[in-house]
Amino acid sequence: MIKPQIIERDGKPEYAVIPVAEWRRVEAMLEELEDIRALDAVMAKPARRMIPFEVTSAVLDGVSPIRAWREHRSLSPDALGGLAGIEPARLAKLEAGARKATRAELRKLARALGAQVDDLSDPPAP
Repeated sequence: MIKPQIIERDGKPEYAVIPVAEWRRVEAMLEELEDIRALDAVMAKPARRMIPFEVTSAVLDGVSPIRAWREHRSLSPDALGGLAGIEPARLAKLEAGARKATRAELRKLARALGAQVDDLSDPPAP
C-alpha cells in the first residue's frame, strides 16, 4: 500500500496526495461499491409478482382471466368448481362473461388457482 503525502493547514491534516494510478484504483473500487449498493437496494425490494405468459397471452386474446388461469393450472371446470366450492354451471357463466363474479367467488377462485383476486378480474376495456 502506498503511503499518501499529507498536506497540513494550520497544523492539521487538510489534504492527502496519492499517485494518479493509486487514485484510479480507488475510483474503480468506489464505482464497484456503488454497483453493489444499487444491487443490494434492488434485492431488498419485495419480489415482484409474475403472471405466467400463457395466462397473459390468453387474456389478451379475449379469454376470461378465470378460464386462462384454470387452463394454465390444467384443471377441468368440474375440478376447479370443486376446489373453489362453486357450481360448474355458475363457473361456466363466469368464464363466458354471462355473469359477473362476486368478490367472495373471486377470493375462492383465487385461492384454488394460486392466483390473486385482482388477477381474475376482467381487464378494463380499451
